[in-house]
Amino acid sequence: MRNFEKITALYERLSRDDELEGESNSIVNQKKILEEYASKNNLTNIIHFTDDGISGTQFDRPGFMEMMNGVNTGNIGCIIVKDMSRLGRDYLKVGQCMEILRQKGVRLIAINDNVDSFYREDDFTPFRNIMNEWYARDTSRKIQSTFRSKGESGKHTASTPPYGYIKDEKDKDKWIVDEKAAEIVRRIFNLTMDGAGPYKIAKILEADKIDIPAYHQQKMGYGLHQSKNFEYPYRWCSSTIASILKKKEYLGHTVNFKTRKHFKDKKSKYVSEDKWLIFENTHEAIIDQETFDNVQRIRGNVKRYPDGWGEYHPLTGLMYCADCGSKMYVHRTNNYKNIPYYVCSNYKKVPCGTLCPSAHRIKAEVVLNLIQETLKDIKNYLDEDNEAFIHSIQNEMEEKEKAHIEKKKIRLTESQNRLQELERLMCRIYEDMILNKIPNNRYEILNNQYETEQLALSKEIKDLELVISRYEKETDKARKFISLISRYENFDNLTNTMINEFVKKIIIHERDRKGSQTSKQKIEIYFNFIGNYEVPKEELSEEERSKLEEEERKINERRDRLHQNYLKRKANGKQQEYEERYKERREQKKQEKLKVLKRAGILMKDYKNKESFKESV
Repeated sequence: MRNFEKITALYERLSRDDELEGESNSIVNQKKILEEYASKNNLTNIIHFTDDGISGTQFDRPGFMEMMNGVNTGNIGCIIVKDMSRLGRDYLKVGQCMEILRQKGVRLIAINDNVDSFYREDDFTPFRNIMNEWYARDTSRKIQSTFRSKGESGKHTASTPPYGYIKDEKDKDKWIVDEKAAEIVRRIFNLTMDGAGPYKIAKILEADKIDIPAYHQQKMGYGLHQSKNFEYPYRWCSSTIASILKKKEYLGHTVNFKTRKHFKDKKSKYVSEDKWLIFENTHEAIIDQETFDNVQRIRGNVKRYPDGWGEYHPLTGLMYCADCGSKMYVHRTNNYKNIPYYVCSNYKKVPCGTLCPSAHRIKAEVVLNLIQETLKDIKNYLDEDNEAFIHSIQNEMEEKEKAHIEKKKIRLTESQNRLQELERLMCRIYEDMILNKIPNNRYEILNNQYETEQLALSKEIKDLELVISRYEKETDKARKFISLISRYENFDNLTNTMINEFVKKIIIHERDRKGSQTSKQKIEIYFNFIGNYEVPKEELSEEERSKLEEEERKINERRDRLHQNYLKRKANGKQQEYEERYKERREQKKQEKLKVLKRAGILMKDYKNKESFKESV
């Protein structure tokens, strides 16, 4: 008995791929076929459910979901489709859908496939659903092949250019610079070089009422958000800033195949960077290579969380312990001076001193002064003789790397020889297998072992060749450093940008004698391009050498005298008494300074540096 009270659902679906087949699959044509069938078979109370431009591999289609809601509520008694592929192209989900319809007592009719669940079960329907999925898979493969061919030819595969570029009206495959947006991109990179993080940059741009990329593209007439209503178009997200900072397209490169989609869910998934296809210098660059590399290094360092004073210290992420290799973190002294200093992060971990034997404590000011003085020395040396600087860099690099590279070259030769030997061995065991000298299973075991070793050797050879080729290009780095340092007339004021441009890392050694005011502490500063470089010093005269030796002798005598006094106090049990008196003196001085601050109306928590203290006094 037919139920004429319930709805007869006429379902039409057309994907972009189906449009290639012409008018026969159009929504209008499907509606006409379904209405004619319903009329001839006396199926009344019809309602259309339509999904236009949506793939059959997706089952979150609005029209389909609305229809299935009607099935679940019992309002729909019959569903008519042109063929089973209109219902979907995933045979498992289509099968699940058909089972739901059977349980709910809903009649399913697929006109072209001669399917009508009211009269009979069609044993071929599951196979037809498999073929429909195969069709979707095959169509997806063909589209991907065309897409791949376009990407491999060096053309842009992105439908929308990144923020900072627009498509050339004369050539849609060419990107040209959008100067207004490009200026914001450069500003974002410069702010990062100055030590600001993505969140802080986002707040700066929002405060300056800079349009977010999606809104800017909408105003320019392109992008994916043409119909979106932006209530507040200045709210930048830190994730947007981070994404901009990672884009190699700003170097003028075309970067294809950063994501991939599955033909069923159509969701984009990021792939590893080694699978990207990069074509260099295909359009005008917005960011130069040096700035981009420095920003990636800064972003790769530890997050620059503000300290108790809400400040980001410029050396965070650059300081490393010489003994354990871990990063050093900034702290501040627990007095009114609040002097920043760095200690080894491993030393502080509980139990203290287990992972690293000492704190390697050092004042940040000492390191900053050393960076400043070293850059001044290099600048002066460069002003005197550029070629001498380049020559000294080449000699130093050759001295440091020569032995290391020689070992790499020897290993490369050994690996190449072994690879050739494996080829001969594989040919030999194959011949032995053919001549029945070794059994097939033994051949399989040996062949698999040799193939595994071959793959490992091929990768090692590739890595070795890359290291050696890099070494041969090292001499160009001196000129790059000269180009960088030539941008600045002097280094009287050391800024965050300067530190990020010049300094790659800083290695801090432990002091030669702890607790001594005259101890020495080794600091290694590694600059970008030239590494740990020291300006060649002129030979001292006999008089100058004697003077230095005398000063060092006096320092050593004083240091030894203080140390001997410490040992005597410790042996006599008076060291604790000495330390208590010392603490009393420090506390007395602190109370005197607090009184001065109180008279000046300055609270201790608001006090930050010596200068304000001197001004208040």
